[in-house]
Amino acid sequence: MAFEGILLGMGNPLLDISTVVDEEFLSKYDIKLNNAILAEDKHLPMYDEMASKPNVEYIAGGATQNSIRVAQWMLQVPGATSYIGCIGKDKFGEEMKKNSKQAGVNVHYLEDERTPTGTCAVCVVGGERSLVANLSAANCYKADHLKKPENWALVEKAKYFYIAGFFLTVSPESIQYVAEHAAANNKVFMMNLSAPFICEFFRDAQEKALPYMDYVFGNETEARTFSKVHGWQTDNVEEIALKISQWPKASGTHKRITVITQGSDPVVVAEDGKVKLFPVILIPKEKLVDTNAAGDAFVGGFLSQLIQEKPIEDCVRAGCYAANVIIQRSGCTYPEKPDFN
Repeated sequence: MAFEGILLGMGNPLLDISTVVDEEFLSKYDIKLNNAILAEDKHLPMYDEMASKPNVEYIAGGATQNSIRVAQWMLQVPGATSYIGCIGKDKFGEEMKKNSKQAGVNVHYLEDERTPTGTCAVCVVGGERSLVANLSAANCYKADHLKKPENWALVEKAKYFYIAGFFLTVSPESIQYVAEHAAANNKVFMMNLSAPFICEFFRDAQEKALPYMDYVFGNETEARTFSKVHGWQTDNVEEIALKISQWPKASGTHKRITVITQGSDPVVVAEDGKVKLFPVILIPKEKLVDTNAAGDAFVGGFLSQLIQEKPIEDCVRAGCYAANVIIQRSGCTYPEKPDFN
């Protein structure tokens, strides 16, 4: 099977500024643990404060980019994956390009001259994380960049597309182009619910893309928010996964499969009107470094097997493996080679 350019991701490239903070820091900036939000004015001073901490780390991030990098790492085939998004023309942008190239991902960034590269504060307390994204340049992505021949060529080449829901806040137009291309060409289009605020405040854009989604990923909190927003009156994750999988589809080529992670509880997979549960790999609390990018890593691992047309059991197992590796390290980082078999 020819793997070159088989998987294309599109999203908000952010440089993660990751450090351990305390409860006092969280309350000072009004941040809740295990949440993902967009930065408001009150959050802006925290980036400098975090940068001044002795244990701060800078890691190429952003949800989709994390998943693509992990898929690339699992595959160990240079150039199997591509990624599109917007960065600034600055030192953080250069850092991002260097990082992605080292990871073997074929990146086609739009570079914005006027806006700094987006950053994401990763606040870690006791292994749990909270994310505050300052999109900056990531917010400046335009569909015109996607339409350029050298970038659209990536779309033409790919057979699988993955976009985190966060990109709905930036360029729903780009998402629609790719979604329609996938439906018309019998390709696989996948998205992530990504965060409760996406399900609540970007409901229209999400609903417009949903009929095109062949796979929907998310975690239990996002699934429950989706259910609440749609008036389903159930908190039962299995039931919600099933209802999402039965949402009408734009193309009948592929059925929709919903995959919901639940932290240390089993992964829920809904397809064909049935639900399957898959146990995750449990680790002792003392081995947990931080949960940042655990969900992204799960998707990356899952995709690495899906594009090889492996059965869903193998995809979930690879997802659990990748997430397990990531949570024992700081940020979305991994050893040189995977030992997944």
